[in-house]
Amino acid sequence: MTSSVLALLVWILCAGCIAIGCIGTIVPILPGPPLILVGAIFLAWWEDFSRIGVFSVAVIGVLTLMCILIDIASSYLGAKKVGASRAALIGSIAGSLIGIFFLLPGIILGPFLGALVGEWWMTHNISQATKVGLGTWLGLLIGSAAKLGLAVAMVGVLILALIA
Repeated sequence: MTSSVLALLVWILCAGCIAIGCIGTIVPILPGPPLILVGAIFLAWWEDFSRIGVFSVAVIGVLTLMCILIDIASSYLGAKKVGASRAALIGSIAGSLIGIFFLLPGIILGPFLGALVGEWWMTHNISQATKVGLGTWLGLLIGSAAKLGLAVAMVGVLILALIA
């Protein structure tokens, strides 16, 4: 295999990681931001950190960490904001995990239904349970939007490093 073919394969692999990572910022089943980071690290390493330096990789790493923290905190904070019980928070996590098996509808509805069921089980108040379910879902939505913005920033840092 010639070096130009190998270089092309490495670029395709890295671009694939980054593209799947961008999709993964919205689709919870994929580890989005970490895939972007892996693609960036591998591409920087492949080019001996000549165009994509350690600083750029570190910035992408910090943005990845921020995405992970947002992922953890967003639904929790959304639920807490509307007064969710511990059972609703556990239900939201369980709904998220179970929802993965039902593809996109499950990913979208799982946290809402889990929080709703958990809150209803504790309070037997459907109005409060619905409010908690919506708060959890809204937190996830806001968190996903923030993660998408950070993923765009990650790709932007990578592109700037490549063209600068």
